[in-house]
Parts: sequence; C-alpha cells; structure tokens
Amino acid sequence: MNKMEYQTVDETVYTEQLPNGLQVILIPKPGMNKTFGIFTADFGAADLEFIPQGSGEPVRIPEGTAHYLEHKLFDKGDYDVYSEFGKLGSDANAYTNDSETSYYFTTVGHVKENAELLLDFVQDPYLTDETVDKEKGIISQEFQMYADMPDQRIYLAVQEALFSKHPVRNEVLGTLETINSMTKEQLLSAYRTFYHPSNMTFCLAGNFDTTEMMELIRANQEKKTFPEIGPFEAVHPEESPAVHEAERTLRMSVSMPKLMLGVKEYARDIGSDELGRRKLLTSMTLDHFYSRSGPCYKELADAELIDSSFLFTSVVDKSFGFSMIGSNTASPNELADLLKKQLRSLRSAEVTESVFERLKRRTIGKMLRRMNSIENNAQGMIWYRNRGLSYFEQIPAIQQLTLDDWKQFLAEWAPEHSISVVTIHPE
Repeated sequence: MNKMEYQTVDETVYTEQLPNGLQVILIPKPGMNKTFGIFTADFGAADLEFIPQGSGEPVRIPEGTAHYLEHKLFDKGDYDVYSEFGKLGSDANAYTNDSETSYYFTTVGHVKENAELLLDFVQDPYLTDETVDKEKGIISQEFQMYADMPDQRIYLAVQEALFSKHPVRNEVLGTLETINSMTKEQLLSAYRTFYHPSNMTFCLAGNFDTTEMMELIRANQEKKTFPEIGPFEAVHPEESPAVHEAERTLRMSVSMPKLMLGVKEYARDIGSDELGRRKLLTSMTLDHFYSRSGPCYKELADAELIDSSFLFTSVVDKSFGFSMIGSNTASPNELADLLKKQLRSLRSAEVTESVFERLKRRTIGKMLRRMNSIENNAQGMIWYRNRGLSYFEQIPAIQQLTLDDWKQFLAEWAPEHSISVVTIHPE
C-alpha cells in the first residue's frame, strides 16, 4: 500500500494495485461522519470501438451500451441492490457519461458492509434475455423524456453540430434503434472487456480504518476469479478540427428562443500534460470573461441579450474537448453575433500580470472549496488518475501557469472554424 501526502491541501491518500489489476484509492478522513464509496469503470458512452489484444480488427459495440449496462447491473435475480444498501443505512446510485461509468454510495455507518456490497454487485452481473428485454421499455421512456427537455436537446445538438464522427456526438442513452435491439450477448461482451478489474478503480473517502479496509478489499477480490484479458486499444475516428455544422435550428415547445454556442476544442488523442493545461486554461478563461463579474457577461447583460438561464461549461478529456456558452434570449441572432465578436476579441485581449495572478488565486480558492467535499475528492482522484494526472496537485499546477501561457491560449482559442451555434425556436 503506497502512502502519498499532499501537504498543500492537507490530504493523505493510500493507493494499491491488486494482483487482478484493480486500482484501489483510500482517502481517510477520521473527523468526518460521512463516508463515500465509488466504483468506476473506465468505460463511457463514447467508447464504442476498440482493438482487443492480439487482434488487428476493431470491435464496435452499439451506441448506449455503457448506459444500458449501468441499468442492468442493479438488476439481480434474488435480491434488490437498492434495498440492500437501504438496510445498511446508505444511499446508492450510478451515472454514465461519455468517458466513464460509476456506481457509488454515501453512508454514515456500516462502511465495511457497504464497501463489500458495492464491489460484489458490480462484479456479479445478472443478465438474462428476459431481463434485458424488460429494460428496453424503461430506457426508451428515459430517452423520450430527455428528448422532450429543451436543455438536454440543445446540449446534444451542439455536440452533434461540433463533431462529425467522434462518438461524443451521440446521446449517452444511444438511439431508440440500438436500445430496442440490445441483446444479452452484446452486454456481456462489453462487460467482460470493460469491467475487468484492470480497467476499474475503487475509491473510498471518509471515516474508516485504512489498514482494515485495504485488507477487506484484498480479501474480497481474492475470492473472485476473472477471465484473463489483455489490454485493448481504444479507436477514435479521424476528425477535422472544423465543426460539422456551423449552425443548426430546432423547434420545440418553448416560450422563448434558446441559444447555445459551442466551441470545438479538439477531437484527437492528447497527452496528460496537454490535457491538464487545457482543462485549467479553458476553465479559467470562461470563468474570467463569462462569470457574473466578467467583462463579456456584463456586455451581454447590458445589451439585454441574456437572462438568469445564462450558463457556460467546458468538457475536456483524452480524445475530445468542447465548451458551451448560452442562454434563453429574445434576440438569438444578436446574441450569436455578439458572442462570436467577443470570442474573436479574446485573441488579442489585453490581460496583465496582476489580472492573471488574481485569476489564479480565484481558481485556487474555488478548487479548495471543492476539495472540502469527500465526494468531489473521490471522483476527482479517479478522473485525474485515469488520465495520468494528480488531483491533489492541481493547485501547484495552477501556480506554475504563466501570463504567457494564458496569452498563447487566448490567441489560439475558438477560431471561426471551431464554432457552432444552435438555436431552439418556439414551435
């Protein structure tokens, strides 16, 4: 068991890779009443194609497989997973995004029992033709529910407009066709590949004895047998830096038009260092210019082009990155024009050392507040570790950024060919 001390944030982390490949991360917090456990497969909705070891032929799985598996792992033949967690006084749930699938619990007691239950139910799939078919109607209803939500529709439409081939453009749930044609064999094939312990991480943060917990996890895994699989190579199609569509218009039952501008950051595999820098600089840029104290936000608000629904977000990962800025607006054309003008102006924005140092301090403050959450720490440790980065070393990484780094980023960020605008108009 390896011990790492992060004095900057006063955190101690214990890690170990078990013989079966499972990565274990323990973050003890003796003063906490609450404990959070999360079990993550490095497998998300955008992981649709891979090359198994020893094979030159890529294997493709149906859209929505990761999300479908998430649903099915809670379905057991002789017990109800949620009920079992409830008996232990804990809340449990799961989520699937483009890059990972995670199962988690929060509890104030019975930590060992909860940890073992989480490991056991995820590593014991119960899939039959009948149970798989039964889920099709449930997920189809979920698909339709999201399809009727304007915020969800515009978010996905931006991804579709930005990317032409990369599977991040697809709905996490898949399509109605892939949902309704999903088979037990397809799910089991994906499970055996992506849910092997060597592709998973278990993290626990909160009030527990580190030595006893690691012994419990080791014993739990030693009782189980997993098929031998080799490493696989993810396959992502070649993608142009330019967007797939510069503009897209939808019509839905909304009372006011809704506009979202997307920026295609990249659609290629990038290394850890570049990913870490991009994540920080993109987030800092959006925060500085488009937070409620930012100059671009003020200009938009003064022009009465946005309302309280205004938002900005950024997602960067190993093989894709995008940002979004948008709002409900009575004047979508004017809002689109002004947003584009603002992004062009950032390439030559006059930023000073004092402004950048203030932004760095602000970013560090926000990060320290996030690190007060054991949930954020556990999820962050897994996300950063799976990408060759260190979650608790982000503050030194921010401190090392220079004004020249930011100026170079601004000069290259959001060129015209990387921008898409999606608008939802009332029917």
